[in-house]
Amino acid sequence: MTTAYLADMHIILWSWHEREELPAKYLQILASDSLVYASIVSIWEISIKVGLGKLSVDNITENLARTGFMLLPIEAKHAEAVRHLPHHQRGPFDRMPIAQAMSEKLQILTTDRNFPLHGVTVA
Repeated sequence: MTTAYLADMHIILWSWHEREELPAKYLQILASDSLVYASIVSIWEISIKVGLGKLSVDNITENLARTGFMLLPIEAKHAEAVRHLPHHQRGPFDRMPIAQAMSEKLQILTTDRNFPLHGVTVA
């Protein structure tokens, strides 16, 4: 069975503009035929940051398609799973992808050292 992944917002952004920031292992995963998801909550976070002038990103949907990310929608089971997470990460933009990765049995692509504290598998 092929491993599937969920990329956090920073990994998504770096794959678009700053590939040198990506760990070599993640570059290999992104270049492979592996299934890599982007949570809709990460796209929402990017959109908010663009709207606030904190990021400059054009054509989010085109960038996702160009870099091969599949969108992972938020389902009720993901929202319910958030309540069982410890509070190492307080922000919903981190907590939801963690809950999604755990619910869908995805390894997460992140450089955030707090993610493993939740019991999620970091690639």
